[in-house]
Amino acid sequence: MTSLQDTYWPPYVPRRFRAPRTPLIDNLMTSARRYPDKTALAFLQQKTTYADLLHQVERFAAYLQQLGVARGDRVLLLMQNCPQLVVAHFGILRADAVVVPINPMNRAQELQHYIADAQAHVAVVAEDLADELAQASAALAPEQRLRQVITARYADAAGDLNDAAVPVPQAWRDWFAAPPTSAHWGTTQVHAWPQAMACAHAPTAVQNGPDDLAILPYTSGTTGLPKGCMHPQRTVMYNAHAMGLWMYQTPESVQLVAVPMFHITGLVIGMHAVIAAGASMVIMPRWDRDYAGAAIAHWGVTHWLNIPTMVMDLLASPQAATYSLSSLQYIGGGGAAMPQAVAQRLLEQYGLRYAEAYGLTETCAPSHSNPAHATRQQCLGVPYMDAQAIVVDPDTLQPVAPGEPGEILIQGPMVFNGYWRNPQATDKAFAHVNGQRYFRSGDLGRVDEQGFFYMTDRLKRMINASGYKVWPAEVEAMMFKHPAIAEACIISAPDAYRGETVQAVVVLRQDAQVTEADLIAWCREQMAAYKVPRRVQMIDALPKSGSGKVMWRLLQEQAWAQVK
Repeated sequence: MTSLQDTYWPPYVPRRFRAPRTPLIDNLMTSARRYPDKTALAFLQQKTTYADLLHQVERFAAYLQQLGVARGDRVLLLMQNCPQLVVAHFGILRADAVVVPINPMNRAQELQHYIADAQAHVAVVAEDLADELAQASAALAPEQRLRQVITARYADAAGDLNDAAVPVPQAWRDWFAAPPTSAHWGTTQVHAWPQAMACAHAPTAVQNGPDDLAILPYTSGTTGLPKGCMHPQRTVMYNAHAMGLWMYQTPESVQLVAVPMFHITGLVIGMHAVIAAGASMVIMPRWDRDYAGAAIAHWGVTHWLNIPTMVMDLLASPQAATYSLSSLQYIGGGGAAMPQAVAQRLLEQYGLRYAEAYGLTETCAPSHSNPAHATRQQCLGVPYMDAQAIVVDPDTLQPVAPGEPGEILIQGPMVFNGYWRNPQATDKAFAHVNGQRYFRSGDLGRVDEQGFFYMTDRLKRMINASGYKVWPAEVEAMMFKHPAIAEACIISAPDAYRGETVQAVVVLRQDAQVTEADLIAWCREQMAAYKVPRRVQMIDALPKSGSGKVMWRLLQEQAWAQVK
């Protein structure tokens, strides 16, 4: 195998890295001591310095401890991106407690599981989400309900929106100005954010060390209820510092945080890596392509980690030609493959190479990434510092030859401890190969002779049409080359003859004039007959999760439900 060390490894990046053996809160304390007057957070029209951020975190931690939060307690955090989320996140860590980040798209019935499973009795929630959380808590048995809740308003951290240098979308203005929903908390004690900020006490000394539990993010899961991934301080600490090195992030870097910080990517790379580097983050509460395009130029954004659909949306905007992206030094992301045609346009129009990365909640975001100087399109990249990855037959667990498809297995300092209160699921998630313990990703891929990994698809997403195996990601990548297609999702659909067949759900570009028959005919010219979608459904927008991933399972379930 060609030496990756000599040929493709990024210059100035070590192959092995020794992460600090300190608690995560030490990163904020260190950056605040070094750069007290430097902007840590920029949110719409308001800036927060490192000194002020640490001051708020200390007050919040002390307030949590006054409410009875003790070392190791789980605290739910339910918010869209905002400064209060960052303060609460680090405040929970400063109180030696455990952050349980929750997707704000969850409804009451779904939230019940997080409260009960995490055994959380304290939550921090945005006012617009409070009603759903209150309903969830009330539906539980009395001993499982939330006892203390702290509520926050996004508008309190936004500044004067009428004086914003970057025009604030009207939808955001309406959102911030809307009165809070009426939440009926029953016996749960409710505290407003200003009460926490007015706390005059100091928190107790930090007790947690590198092996103590820090965050408990939940996986979306392919079956059953979501599972909590136990990440100690050391796994988050490792990726926070390692990813900063990999992206050449310095104290002068400015990162656009458009991905949600409840999600592992936004949490680790958008928040922890920025704080660890003493850099600055520009926080977007929700995605808006024109705001993002203007904000990159105004704030001099140097780093933008994203979901590929965000880049696709940005380039599809009628205002795209007016965006100045010249400040960007690093652009990349994961969660889905970047269509080759889109990556090529990004390179040709802006001179930017999109660095795809790969990781899971269980690996604390990235375990693989493309070297910025040697990116490959439609490629997961290479296992980065200290990570080891192999491809094995998913049935026998025997390693396969380079180029052959199999399941991707991973080991390294970023891999989680296991699933919260679920030892059986933990046992199934790991496998021993040649005496080494690996995490089973559940993703199918291959590795080439030079050590670059490529995704085939999820193990259970494969379409079997009359014995022919179709991998949706491959068909999607080809369909993106059609000039009329803005987004595409390939799903299986019932077929009386083939058992199941290939269906495309597409979003057309603005003013595109094309029919279902036109797209099918075009596909027949581009790919093998068995891969060609037999049906094409045109919709206005693909459903996406809070982290920006296309919810292909929902579309597939809808297709199959039509025959029941």
